[in-house]
This record gives sequence, C-alpha cells and structure tokens, in this order.
Amino acid sequence: MASVNPFNLSDSEEEAERRPNETVDTERSPSDGAPGPPPGNPFSPPADAEPPTLLLSSNRTSPSGEGISVSAAATSAMAGSADIRVSVDVIAAQLLRDQYVLTALEFHTELLEAGRELPRLRDYFSNPGNFERQSGTPPAKDQVLGPGGPLNRAGSISTLDSLDFARYSDDGNRESDERVAVLEFELRKAKETIQALRANLTQAAESEVPSQERKNFKSSPEIQEPVRPLEKRALNFLVNEYLLKNEYKLSSITFSDENDDQDFELWDDVGLNIPKPPDLLQLYRNCGTPLPSPRDTADVAVGVDLGDLPGNCISQDLPKKPDLSQQQQTEVVQELEYQISLLNNEKQSLAEQIKKLQSEIQTLKLTVSSSPPATLDLGSQNTSNPSCSSTIPPSTDPLSGPPTDNGQYLDIRGVSEPETDPNPPSTQNTSQTHPQSHSKLKSRPPVQFDQPNRKLSPAFQQALLSFCRMCSDSRLGAEVSRIADSEESVMLMLGRCLPHIVPNVLLAKREELIPLILCTACLHPEPKERDQLLHILFNLIKRPDDEQRQMILTGCVAFARHVGPTRVEAELLPQCWEQINHKYPERRLLVAESCGALAPYLPKEIRSSLVLSMLQQMLAEDKADMVREAVVKSLGIIMGYIDDPDKYSQGFELMLLSLGDPSERVVSAVHQVFIPAFAAWTTELGTLHTALIPSLLARIEKLLLQGEHGLDEHKLHVFLSALQSLIPPLFAVVLQNAPFTSRAKLHGDIPAIEVTRFPRPASPLQDVATIIGSREMLSALLLLYDHQLEHEGTTGWDSLLWVVNQLLPQLIEIVGRINVTSSTCVHEFSRFFWRFCRTFGKIFTNTKVKPQFQEILRLSEENVDASAGNGILTKATVPIYATGVLTCYNQEEDRKLLVGFLEDVMTTLSLSHAPLDSLKASFVELGANPVYHELLLTVLWYGVVHTSALVRCTAARMFELVLRGMSEALVDRRAAPALITLCSGPEFSVRISTIPAFGTIMETVTQKELLERVKMQLASFLEDPQYQDQHSLHMEIIRTFGRVGPNAEPRFRDEFVLPHLHKLALANNSQATESKRIDIATQLFEAYSALSCCFISEEVMVNHFLPGLRCLRADMEQLSPEHEVILSSMIKECEIKVENRGIADAQGSMSIASSLVGEDAKTKFLSKMGQLTTSGAMLANVFQRKK
Repeated sequence: MASVNPFNLSDSEEEAERRPNETVDTERSPSDGAPGPPPGNPFSPPADAEPPTLLLSSNRTSPSGEGISVSAAATSAMAGSADIRVSVDVIAAQLLRDQYVLTALEFHTELLEAGRELPRLRDYFSNPGNFERQSGTPPAKDQVLGPGGPLNRAGSISTLDSLDFARYSDDGNRESDERVAVLEFELRKAKETIQALRANLTQAAESEVPSQERKNFKSSPEIQEPVRPLEKRALNFLVNEYLLKNEYKLSSITFSDENDDQDFELWDDVGLNIPKPPDLLQLYRNCGTPLPSPRDTADVAVGVDLGDLPGNCISQDLPKKPDLSQQQQTEVVQELEYQISLLNNEKQSLAEQIKKLQSEIQTLKLTVSSSPPATLDLGSQNTSNPSCSSTIPPSTDPLSGPPTDNGQYLDIRGVSEPETDPNPPSTQNTSQTHPQSHSKLKSRPPVQFDQPNRKLSPAFQQALLSFCRMCSDSRLGAEVSRIADSEESVMLMLGRCLPHIVPNVLLAKREELIPLILCTACLHPEPKERDQLLHILFNLIKRPDDEQRQMILTGCVAFARHVGPTRVEAELLPQCWEQINHKYPERRLLVAESCGALAPYLPKEIRSSLVLSMLQQMLAEDKADMVREAVVKSLGIIMGYIDDPDKYSQGFELMLLSLGDPSERVVSAVHQVFIPAFAAWTTELGTLHTALIPSLLARIEKLLLQGEHGLDEHKLHVFLSALQSLIPPLFAVVLQNAPFTSRAKLHGDIPAIEVTRFPRPASPLQDVATIIGSREMLSALLLLYDHQLEHEGTTGWDSLLWVVNQLLPQLIEIVGRINVTSSTCVHEFSRFFWRFCRTFGKIFTNTKVKPQFQEILRLSEENVDASAGNGILTKATVPIYATGVLTCYNQEEDRKLLVGFLEDVMTTLSLSHAPLDSLKASFVELGANPVYHELLLTVLWYGVVHTSALVRCTAARMFELVLRGMSEALVDRRAAPALITLCSGPEFSVRISTIPAFGTIMETVTQKELLERVKMQLASFLEDPQYQDQHSLHMEIIRTFGRVGPNAEPRFRDEFVLPHLHKLALANNSQATESKRIDIATQLFEAYSALSCCFISEEVMVNHFLPGLRCLRADMEQLSPEHEVILSSMIKECEIKVENRGIADAQGSMSIASSLVGEDAKTKFLSKMGQLTTSGAMLANVFQRKK
C-alpha cells in the first residue's frame, strides 16, 4: 500500500482535516477494526463481492466484534455447516464498504443501546472527514480513502447535524425520524466526550502522590501509604452502599452529611469512567484472592454475553442450563487464543520488515565501502557519509531486544559537534554492542560554516542572536533541537515522539510532527523527498501562532547546523522564497523570522545578497506591522554577520527606511536591534564617527535649512532618535581606542559599576557592557577613562578629540537654529544631550561640555544692555543647556549651578526687554518633572524679591507655567504667598502679571481656603476703584476668565465669573475710547464663546449670561457686524434652551415614566443580546418575526 501524505499543503481546511483521518483509517491494525480484512481471515469477502447471507441468531453479537473465535468459525465452515456465524465487525465492515451508511448507523445505535460499542463504527461516525465533499483534484489511484469512499455532504460544519440522510434513504418520508436519530447520536457523542474528560481528571487524581513517596512506601511496608482522594471517594461510596443495604439508614444519612462534597447516588461521581468494584461483602469474601487492577485490564475486552454464545452451547431448557462460570471461562480462553493469533501474525510481519531493513543496510554498507570518502559532500551527505548510516549489528534473533540509544545528537543549544549524554542508559552494553558505530560517529568531521571577518564581542553576538526567538528549554523544544544522525537514533526518536503525535495530530497539535519531519528531511537520500518534507514543514500549520513559529524556527536552525550551508541554501531558502507573498501574515512572519535565524548558517555571499534583498522587499511592501517588525530584527541579525563593505550604503538606506515606518513597534525594533548591529559593523569598518554620524548630522542641518517656514518635526525626531541610539557604540569606540586600553586588567579588585552610571538601555544591544564584552572589562576601562580625563588629558586620543572638537560644536550650532517655541524639538534635543552627558560621564560633562555652552551663552554683567550680544539667550540653546546638561547630575553643586543659571537668564532677559520664550521653554520642560518644582520656586522667589519691576513681572508670568502639576500643598505653602507678595507691590504692571497665575490656581486647585483667598484677590482687582480705568487689567482678567472658566469649579463660575463678565460687558457699552472698546469686546466675545459650552443654570442664564451677550451684541453692531451675527444666533439658542427647560419641568412626571419604560425595554433587549453567542445565524434569528 502506497504511503499517503497526511498533511494538507493547500489552504483548504476541509482537505487538511480529511487526509489525516483517512491515513489513520488505512493504517489501523486489525485488532482496532481496520477497514480492510485482516490478513489470513477466510471470512472477509472481497470488495466487489456480493454481501453474503448471514445467519444470525436472535441475540446480538459481542460488542468486541469477536464473539466466536476464528478457529471455531473456520472449523464450522469446513464442516459444511449451514449455520455460519459471522462477527459483528465483519458485518460493519461490509456495510461501510458498500456505503450502507444509514444501516450502519442504525446498527451502531443498536449496539450502543445494548452497551456493546464497536470500535470500527465508533471511529467511522466520529470522523467528520468521512462525510465531507471532495474538493480540489481527485485522489491518486493509490490514495486510500475511508471505508466505502467519501460521502457527499452539505457545505456546513463538519458534524453529522449537517447531513441530509433523506437523500440517501429509500424512504423520503422518514426525514424527521432520521433527524431524531442523528441528534440522539450527537447526544451520545457529547456524553462520550464528557466521560473522556472525566477519565483525564481521574488520572490526575490518581497521580497526586509523588512517585518517590510511593517507592518509599513500597520499600518500607511498616509505613502505610496515605489514602488518595480517589480511593477515599470509592471507599466512601462502598461504605454508604453497605449501610443502606443493611438498614443502617440513620448512619447512612449522617455519613452522607459528613461527606457533602460527594454524590452517593452516582458511581461516576467517584472516579469518572472507573469500573465499580464489588460491594464490601464481596471484597471481604474474596480478600484471600487478590483481584486484578482495573487499570491492568482496561484495554482488553474479553467479556462475553450469553446471547453471543453458539446455540448448541446453551440448553434451551433453562432449569437444566450448564454452569455459567465454566461457559464464560471457555469463551475467555477462545478470545485470548484469537488475540494471540493476531499478535503472532503481527510479529511475523515485523520480523520480515526487520530482515528487509537489515538487507538494505548491508547493501548500503557495501556501497559505502566501495566509494572512497575523499571530501565531505554536503549535498549528498546522507548517502555517502558513513556517519549518517549507523548500522544495526547482526543478531540471531531480530526481536531479541530494542536498539540502545548511542547518545549521538547534534544539539543547537551547544556546539555543532556531536553531544554525548553524560549518563547514557546501559553505557557498558552500548560500548560493547556498537563499537563500529561509535568509531564512525566520533570520526565524523564537524560541519564548517562561513565565519565573517568580524570582531564582535561574544557577549554582543550572543545578545544579537537572542532576537532569533528560538525555544529549546521545553520538552518539545529539546526534541526539535536534537537531530539524530543515524537510522538507529531515528527509531529511538520515533519512539519518543509518536506517543505525543498520535493523540494530538488530529487536534491541531501538528507541531508534534516537527521532529519527525526534520529527522526524515535530514537523513533521506532523495532530494525530491527532502524538498517535499520541508514544504510540509513550512505548510504544516495554516496560521502558526507565536509558540508554533518558535518550534519551526528551532527545527530549521537544527536542520541547518546538521546539513551545512550548501543544503540550507538549496533546500531551506526556496521554502522561504515561496511564502514571501503568502496571504496569511503569520506565514510571512515565519519567513521573516527564518531569514534572521538562518543567517549564521548561510554562505556569506547569499547572506549579503539574496537574503538581504528578500528582507528589503518585505520591509518596503508588506502591510502587516508584525511582519515588518520581524523583518527589521532579521535585518539587524544580518548586519551582525555581513562583512561586505560595499553593502554599507544599502544598510544606511534600510535604516532610514525603517525609521520612517508609521508603526511604533517597527521603529522600536530598529532602535533595539538594527541600529546597534549596524553601528557595530560601522565600528569595525571605522566609519561610525567618520560616515554614519556625520551623515545623520548633515540631514538634520539640511532639514533645518528647508524648514525655516515650517520644520518637519517628525523627520527631525527620526534623525535625532537614530543619533541617540548611536551614543553607546560611540562611547564604546572612545574606550576601545583610548591610550589606556592596553593597560586594562581584569584581575584584582575591580569595583562594580554604579547602577545609575549609564542611562537605561533600550535593549541589551545598547548596553555598553554588552558592546565591550563584559561588565568587568567595562569597569576596568571606566576607571582608566576617568583617571585619564582628570589627570592626563586627551593628547593622542583621536576618537575623543573628534567628539570634543567636531561633534559637540556642530550639535551646539544645530541647537541654536531650532525654533525655541517648539516644545517637541526642545524636548528631543534635551533628552539627547542628557543621555550623551550621562553616557560620557560627569568629568567629561564638567570639563568638555559645559565650558563650550558657557562660552557661547556669555552671561557676564557687562553684556546686559547689549541686546546684540545676548541674541543667543533667546534661542533654544538656553532650555537645552538647562534641561539637558545641567540636570544630568543631581548633586548639591549641580542644583546650585542650575538655579544660578536660570536666575541669571531671567534677570538678563528682563532687563534687556528681550523675548521670554527661551526662559518659558526651560520652565515648561523642567516643570514636567515634579522633582524640580522646589528648585523652580526658589528661582521664582529670587525674581519676586528682586529690586527691578521688570524681573518681578517676569517672575509673575513664570508662575503660570509651573503651577500646573504642582502639588496643592506646595502651591499653598510657597506659590500663593509669593503671588500675594507681588500683588502688594506699587507697580500695576506687576499686579496685572499675577492674574494668569491666579486663574491657573482657580482651575487646578480644590482646597477651599486657598480658593477663597484667590477669589478675594481677584475681586479686589475688579471692585477696587483704583483699578477702574486699568484697561490692560480688564483685558487680562477677561482673557483669564475665558481660559479657566470652562474648567473651574461650577460654583465659582456661576457666582463670580459670569456676573463680573456681565458687569464688564455693561461697562464697555459706555466706553468712550473706540480702540479700548473694541479690545474689550473682542476679548468678551472669546470668553463667552468658551463659556457657552458649559452647563449654566437657568437663573444664571437669565440674570447674567443672556444680558451679558445682549450688551456685547450692542457693541458688535457698531464695531464688528460679522461678530454680531454669531452673537445673535448664540442669544437665540440660549433663549430656546430656557424655554425648553420650562416645558421639560412641566412634563417632568411624564418624562420620568417614559424613561422608565424605555430603560425597561433597553434592559430586556440587551439581556437578550447577551444570551447570544457570536454566531451570525443566531444573531439574525433575533430579528425574525415569529410565525
């Protein structure tokens, strides 16, 4: 019989489910109910023969399918007896072969009702593949379908409920009866599933006692083994049964109450699918003859009912019937004889197979000995290499014993040489029995791979390969990573894997097949068959999940390490190329991950050409984010193994392309994997600081030149983030090329590196210790680095001199050209300088970075009045120096330096009448971190008590920026007193400058006492006669009310903001100066537009909001007619709201009743929807009319 491919290589799920089941049916042993007749059975008719006439007795036959032994039946047939009895298994086989499906189903149902289940019928009707319509191409001639061939079926779910058996029935009027029968069958199948689950639970309960404890109990009989939960429940059931049978009812009730977690009415509640033992009385009487364990006889069906015995064995006269026990024993003996005959047949067939294999092995040995093994040919390794065909020594008895595992495996977790098990089973026997195999395996030369001409540290290389996402720490992962290298080991691996495959392959656990596929693909001599197996591997699972992909990748790497780079290129890469445009993203993701995982095992020409082109195509064309993320990681691994300098420009373009990806996860993968690997390559090429970093700086400068009228902040973020990811490798270059590098010693007391010495890396590849090689080497280099900077200088240190003399000045120049009002740009550059200074250290920052900034900023007293000399103070250099350089270290002297710098900048800008944007940007960036709130208040207090009113005005305006996010306790203790102090000064400009800060307090603070103090201060501004003619004060108050009113407390808005806006609008009607009148009207319009979105009570709406709008409309009629139209519509809408509220109050009771009815209907509808499943058909049924 030709083998059948059990895997679906297309995307049809129906074929994928059909073929495995067909294979199972064709390969089932005779004892399990094979579709064809068992060998040597004279009563199995041919497939094309007419159904024989069966003379059956009125009683049903045995459920085991062998009610009469074969020998007895043969004797009866040869004697020419007319009364021939045939087993029910033969009847079932004939019915299925002739496609009498309904008859077979009825036969199966009757057997189940009688408690006699037939394995053949059970397997046939539980397999949905037997009822599916054939799709695609017809099967080959040698492909074996199920018994009776395929059945046509409706295109629905693969169960019997979708079968219309009336189409196959002779009587179409029995459709409803057949439907009932099918539903009953499905109910029985559901019960069988429940029983199977209970059996699993029973096994778990039985194994609760550890095996070591059981050994202890067996070795020490005086120690009694504790009762297991299953045994306890069984004993409880038997005790309760004994009490009931012997009229101890009260004791039984009490016993049941004490064991309320057990149902004494149902034996299945005890142990789930465990046969019920005899009662206590029978156990006591038979205690001298131990009963066999149920588990020891669970798989042998030998029970025979009286109805299945021959007619001449049972007397028709019941009073004179023979001894039943003797009859049953006779039938048991006959049954066992039949089983022995089947086993003998199977033994003979296996012996013939072993002899055939031994002859093939001898032929291969002769072939190998005739061909001289000159060189290792990786393409034909499995046929010509002696190490790939370890032979079985000749033995007189082919079944004398199983082969012994020689322990030779190629394991991807270690080196590529064969790994020897430290404790092999029966080591002495192995060495004596297989000396020739061992010598061949030990003499096998290791597979050679192309080693790139690179100088990566082992730690960096290991960290880079960690992104391959392989898994070898689980049972299946360990099995996949160990590829056998001989037929003997293949047999042993089959023995290990088949127990996991058989119960799982039909339940979408196909990853269990990966070890078998890989071993066969490695050792099979035919390239065509190997290609088919690898094609099966890549198409094994339709949409593999993360764990399944890891298993496949682990297997691919194991395969690559075993066969070498030539076969990887010829056999594995084509499978990846075929699926590069697969419609399922999981398949394309597998391809992307495979390219990275196989990179170390490919020829270097293929690595830098074909694989790089495949990944570049997927990065540019694939629409799935997760696929492009895997592509970027694989590109990073490729960059760790590439050694062709001509590919630098292509790598740089790939970096820019991936950095511009719209997906955040792709960009994150670029920073975690690709950029560190690309930087490591450019470090070896010597182009990190001569080409890569200057190229990014040139693009930033070009972007700033093009963006004078509108900077592309996204592109700036892309380039600057790439520069930030290059800081660790740049620092590693400085350390590795320093004058002291050769003096670094690893022995002796090396202090540990402080946890906060470096910023937290985005990935292990950005850790300086990983790039250098180890934390010990990095610690030794850091000691020499600090000593060199502090005492010996930078003479002859070219890499550090480039950073100081070229990189830093260019960065500072770029910083001075960005827009200071762009908070995004300021934040990006601030974070860059912070990571730069923290990476290069405190000594470098104090001696190299700060002096260059201080030279440019020039905060000397003689330059206060020279505005031309202080133009740099208005640019982004100030906030970036303050937030990116001065905040790197948080010691007392660092904080004092920051406070002094901000005080000087505030004083200089105020006295120079310069714009305050740079100072505002510094306060906003620092205020985002609560750590600096106290420090900022210290700076502002310096401005509050300053002698110049200009500085005090600046301090007052800065309060507005730092109050957001500040704790209420800090506001109450320090900010509010400082603002009130400023309000007590003589200058009106200083008082006006405090109004926005007071508004921010009203918007963000909930403490009532503080709010009342602020409210009183604002009321004094509005009601004090000395402020009546302060036009700028009124403008600031209206602007502040419009900003904070929508977010302020409703009581404060209704009782304070809206009434005072009404007064200001009314007073503006009588304003004589037209310019002031239009200014106030414009600000009022903005404030009322913002407040119109708030909920305003009817009383406030009628008394203040609408009158204020009408006053404002009177101004706009004369000053701005276009605003007057908008105000008229606003007034009309407010009037309609007031009218509707009155109507709503009149109909309040009716509204409440209707809302209750509506809520009740909505609740009923939602509860109905909640009972539905996700089925679209069931959802549609909800909206159908009842007939």
